[in-house]
Amino acid sequence: MKLDILAIAAHPDDVELAAGGTLRKAILAGKKVGILDLTQGEMGTRGTPEIRAEEAAAAAEILGLSMRDCVGLPDGFLENSKEQQMAIIPFIRKYQPTIVLTNALDDRHPDHGKGSKLVSDACFLAGLRALPTYDSDGNDQDAWRPDYVYHFIQDRYIQPDFIVDVTDVWDDKMKSILAYKSQFHADENSDEPDTPISTPDFVEFLDARGREFGRNIRTTYGEGFNVERPLGVRSLDDLI
Repeated sequence: MKLDILAIAAHPDDVELAAGGTLRKAILAGKKVGILDLTQGEMGTRGTPEIRAEEAAAAAEILGLSMRDCVGLPDGFLENSKEQQMAIIPFIRKYQPTIVLTNALDDRHPDHGKGSKLVSDACFLAGLRALPTYDSDGNDQDAWRPDYVYHFIQDRYIQPDFIVDVTDVWDDKMKSILAYKSQFHADENSDEPDTPISTPDFVEFLDARGREFGRNIRTTYGEGFNVERPLGVRSLDDLI
C-alpha cells in the first residue's frame, strides 16, 4: 500500500492532537493516509497499552485512515540510534509515503523532540539503496525516501512555518482526540489520576491553539507545521 501521507509519532494520540485535522482534510480530498505510532504509550499515567490500542483504532476509524501500525519502540526512551532507525525504515519502505508528518522539533515530553529527529533521519536513510531491509516475509525492500518531512507543533508553542486551514474538519479532529477516553477525561467517572492533558482545561487549550493558528491565516481553526528546508511555490497564487 503506497500512501500519500504517513504521520509518524512517538505516542498514540500525538498525531490526532496536532495534525488530526490536516489528515482528515487530506482523506476527504481522496488521499491515502496512515499513522505509524513509534510506541504503545505504555509509560502513560492513565490507561494501558491494550486500552490505548483500542482507542487508537477508534480514532483511526473516525479519521478514515487507510492504515495504522506500531513500531513497538520503548515509550519514554526514544533515541536517535541505529537500532531504532533500523526499526522504522522498513515501515517507510513498506508504505512509501510522499509526505511524512512527525513530532515537534522540541516539546515538553522528551520523546517528542527525540522522535522528531529520529524519524527525520530514518526518512533520509530509507532512501539509501546500499542499506538493506526486509519485509515481514523476508523479501528485500526497495529504497524509498519521502519527498517532504514536516513537523507538527505540540504542547509548547513554536512559530509555524505554514498553517493548514482545518476549520471544516475541526469537529472530526476533536472526535478523534476524544476517542482516547482514558487520556482526555471523556470518562468523567474515571478514578485514575489527573495529568496535564486529562482535565477539561486541556480541551479548551486545544481550541484556543487551533483558533490562534486560524487567526493567523484569517480563518477559524488551523494547524501549524515547521519545515526542515524552505518551501517552494509555483506562484504567489498558491498562497492564501
